Formats: sequence, C-alpha cells, structure tokens
Amino acid sequence: MEKDFLLHGFVNEVCDIFVVNSFTIPDFWPWKSQLSHHPVADLVLRNGVIYTSDDSLPFAESLAVANGRVLRVGNHSFVKELEGYGTQVLDLGGKVVVPGFIDSHVHFIAGGLQVKCMSQFSDCFFCPISYYVPEVVCLPSFSEMIIWDRLKQQMMQVELRGVHKKEEFIRMIKDAAQSSKQGSWILGGGWNNDQWGGDLPVASWIDDTTPNNPVWLSRVDGHMGLGNSVALKLAGITNLTDDPIGGIIVRAANGEPTGVLIDSAMTLITSLIPEDSVDDRREALLRASSLALTRGVTTVVDMGRYYPGFSAELSWDDFSVGHALSEWIYIGGVKAFADGSLGSNSALLYEPYVDEPENYGLQVTEPEALLNMTLESDLNGLQVAIHAIGDKTNDLILDMYSSVASTNGMRDRRFRIEHAQQLAAGTPGRFGKQRVVASMQPDQLLDDADSTSRKLGKDRADTESYLFRSLLNNNALVAFGSDWPVVDINPLSGIKTAMTRTPPTWESAWIPSECISLDDAIKAWTEDKFLSPHADLNLVGKTILVYTISAARASFLDKDLGSLCPGKLADFVILSTDSWQDFAEDASASIEETYVSGYELTFKELVPNPKYYETPKEKLDRGDLDELA
Repeated sequence: MEKDFLLHGFVNEVCDIFVVNSFTIPDFWPWKSQLSHHPVADLVLRNGVIYTSDDSLPFAESLAVANGRVLRVGNHSFVKELEGYGTQVLDLGGKVVVPGFIDSHVHFIAGGLQVKCMSQFSDCFFCPISYYVPEVVCLPSFSEMIIWDRLKQQMMQVELRGVHKKEEFIRMIKDAAQSSKQGSWILGGGWNNDQWGGDLPVASWIDDTTPNNPVWLSRVDGHMGLGNSVALKLAGITNLTDDPIGGIIVRAANGEPTGVLIDSAMTLITSLIPEDSVDDRREALLRASSLALTRGVTTVVDMGRYYPGFSAELSWDDFSVGHALSEWIYIGGVKAFADGSLGSNSALLYEPYVDEPENYGLQVTEPEALLNMTLESDLNGLQVAIHAIGDKTNDLILDMYSSVASTNGMRDRRFRIEHAQQLAAGTPGRFGKQRVVASMQPDQLLDDADSTSRKLGKDRADTESYLFRSLLNNNALVAFGSDWPVVDINPLSGIKTAMTRTPPTWESAWIPSECISLDDAIKAWTEDKFLSPHADLNLVGKTILVYTISAARASFLDKDLGSLCPGKLADFVILSTDSWQDFAEDASASIEETYVSGYELTFKELVPNPKYYETPKEKLDRGDLDELA
C-alpha cells in the first residue's frame, strides 16, 4: 500500500506520544499515473532555484514527482526525460523552492484552540485534507504530568500577550468577567511579568472583579499561572497546603498563597478546568493544520496528547505491531519534564538566580522516576525527549542518557533534549559526542534576550544562551521548531532569528558569535554551471538544513522527509523570491505555495490551475474521449 504523510505530526509530551499523520494517495488525485507502467512524472517543476537539503546535489533547476514522491532532480534536460502524456509542468519563473519545513516542537491542538476563527483559514482545506482529516487517537501515557494541564490552560478567552501595565491586566480580566456567566471559568494566558517590570501578579489584583468566577491565567511560557481566590478555594489551596513535588505554591510573607502556581503546582487548579470535547479538539486540529500550511510547515512534532481523559496508568509494553497504529498515527516516543522555565525562575541552574539568590530552580520530575521512564521507553524502542532548559538540567539529562545507553546497549536511539536553552561550558561538545538531538526554538530568544541578563547576570547570559553555532561546530544534531503557541509557528521568522539573533529593540545581535553564518556553510555542493550565477548560498543554507533534513533525522523521518531527493515525499514550499542571494542575506521572503506529496494545498478557492497542462483524468472528467483514444 502506498503511504504518504499529510501535515506529518509527531506528538510527545510527558509520557505522551509522537504521531505521524499519513494517508494513502487516492486514485482520483490528478497526477496519479494511470496510463503508463514506466517512470513518467506526474508533476515536473522547472526553471527554479530548488534547494534540496541534500549534500550530493544541494541545488537543482528542475524536479520530477510521481506518486507523491520525488522521482528525479537535476537540470532541466535531465528531468525533462520523464515528462510524458499527462505530466503537469510548472514553470517556477526562477522562484526559490525549499523542502517543506519541519517544526520540531509544537503543541498543535493548543495552538489550534487559540486560532479563534475557523473561516480565517478554511480555504486551505479543499484537498486532500478535507477528505482525509485524521481521527487522531491518544495512546496511554506512561505517567501523569503537567502537560495535559498546560494544554488546557492555553485555551484562552483573554489574550494577555503584549500587556505592559498592571492596570491593563486588571481591566482585561474585568471586561471578561462582565461578559461571563456566573460560575463559569475565565481562562486566559500569554502574560509576561517582565513586560511591566518583573513583579508577579497576585490574586488580589482580580478578586474584586471576579467574585463569582474561577480564573486561571497562564504565563506566556506555560510554566506558571495565576488563579483568583475563587479558583484557590475550589482547589483547596490554603496556607497549610504543601508544595507538590516539582512545583511551587508562591506565598506572601505571611505564608498565604498569592495565587501564583509554578510547574506541577499548576495541576491543583488546572485539573478542575472542564476539558475540551473531542469535536472541539478535532476542529482545533483542522485550524492548526491550515495555519501551519500557510507558513510552509508540512511536518510537525507535536508535544501533546489528543483525547481528553485518557488513563495514564497503562504501560508502553506492547509494541509487537510496530509504531504505526493506522494510516494517520505513528508512535515516535515519549516526553518528560526535567525542569521548568527561565521566565518562571524554575529552570534548574548551577548558580542561583540573580533576582532570587536562594533559588536554583526546580527538578520537576523525581530523578528515579525519570530514569525508570527513560529505561522502559528505550527498551521498547521509543525515542525519548526530555524538556531541559537550565544548564544543570542539561548536564543531568546527558548523564542519564549516557547511563541508559550503557545499560540497554548501543543502538540508533537519537535521544532528544527539548529546548537546550542554557548550556554550561563543554556541554555543546557532549551533545555532539553522545549524538543527542538539541531541539531548539530560535524565536524564543527574542523574548528572552532582555530578561536573561536580569535573571542570570550578563556573563552567564552571554556565554550559555541559545548556543546554535557552538552545537553545530561540535557536530550536534540540531532541530529547530517554534513551541507554538508559546511563539508563532513561522519557520521563516525562525530562520532569520537564527541568522541575526537581533531582538526587536536591539541594534545588534545577542551573542553574535552564535549566529549561524558563513562558517556553518553547506558542506558540499555541485560544480554545475547552473549554480554559477548564485554567488553565496551558504548564509541561509545551514539554517534551512536545521529546519528540514536535520529536523527529519531528529525524528527518524529522514528516509521519507527533510530533503528533495529521489524516493522521498514531495513536500516542498515555493517562496516569493527569485533570488537565493537576496534570501541568504536577510531571509526576507514569504510563502507563496505549499505542496504536500506533490499536491498544492492552495490558500484560495480551488479552481483549475492555468499553470498546469491538462491531465488525462481531467480530460476524462470533461468527456474528451476522442483525445484519449
């Protein structure tokens, strides 16, 4: 059976799963070859600058697709040989083409729940997603942790991103309360206390305006939230309540809870919030897919579970049938948390926080439990991904990964560390030596650049933060993503950030030595004369590699995805620019068209595309039998 991926997704959260959505290419697809048994292309791209992410031929002029996969890539005369009766030919007009982007870390359903208007992206779903919407199921978790609750808390009624004043924060919650039914939950999120000077919000800010409604407001990073007094009462949180393992109930000087809960303590309130229905989550999946496709994302690694209320007590023991559960779902691995976040002062550090001298951060999962989960999952062939932000946490997880590999024996396991944000001296080299994937999110540094120095001091901030270049120079496998909805799902923005590292209010780069630049050049490229007009292809090339083939390798998808070479799925993006050199300088381009398995997922009303020659199937549909005779 022919199998393909459509907006491929990997799901994996605290003991949750990676999933890959796939589908069988249907016979009615316009370029499904039906009249010939020898290699004839269904689709040919020509007259373009096609970046392949393949070291053996980094750039090409033309590309052929058959049955959803790349058939041939090279110069025009080489690929033209595969044109035949029914082949559709697309003249790129010199436009740049890159492999479909892989977002290596998203919370896909949570992001879809925040896309409020389904109609905003409905025109993206004419085919084939509209006919092959995945019914994604959730496998049992290994153990219950906080991410399911983080997912719920992101269901925003009140959008607090960009709030810069306490008064504005209070006003927005007051407005929400006035339009809410008595007793219903008021949910919101996205607030960042660094925007108004650093002071944490407290329940008393909003208690007077929400006397009849429980409130939960998530911080932008999802590792901290604020509940009002009604919510605290429902949860039974008092001055006598102990901090849970891996969490903190923030308290005033008199011991009374302030309303702020950190990491696992958040579950005391979030476990009470009504869950979204399966239908709501399915619609969120559609909205998320639409938005991702408009951004050129054809594959996601989803850090979450899909069905609410699933038991967390079942184990991962039976994988005799393999990792593919259906045409739509592939189990990739499990994810756990080792620490919190820098923004919430809960990332685990070697040295204390400058703004909290007694605080070294949190280890949110007990080491023994984390080790047992990793050992068991690894024995069952699952890839393990662990959230680690602080410098100490990253070293602890690398130590644990080394121990597990020694205990379970050598194999290609591709352990992952999610975020790898703060790394001590020597740690980038350990990533390379141990072949551990550093799954990183470039655009998050735009939010962290100003606050990191305040939390860690300038010296630590400027030597251990987002070390892209150091990791690559140490031969580490780096995969880029967004952590959407923490930041926007936008690979082109992430590429630019990785190249420039310049926050919006800054005039120069933050740690310029860590920019991905000419020293991180593509290692091999052709001497084909076709490439000679394109002077410098290196600046942006390595960054795209991290969003494509490196990201595919990080998720064991590199046999099917990540580069445009024969045999792989024909997932690619046409950019608005016709100059690779201009794109390499500042990544200034937009997504013009997104293709999945050689099929254009248009962002407009589905009409016959005049750029294509008519296929035999189309001729049959309009009854032109004489021409086919």
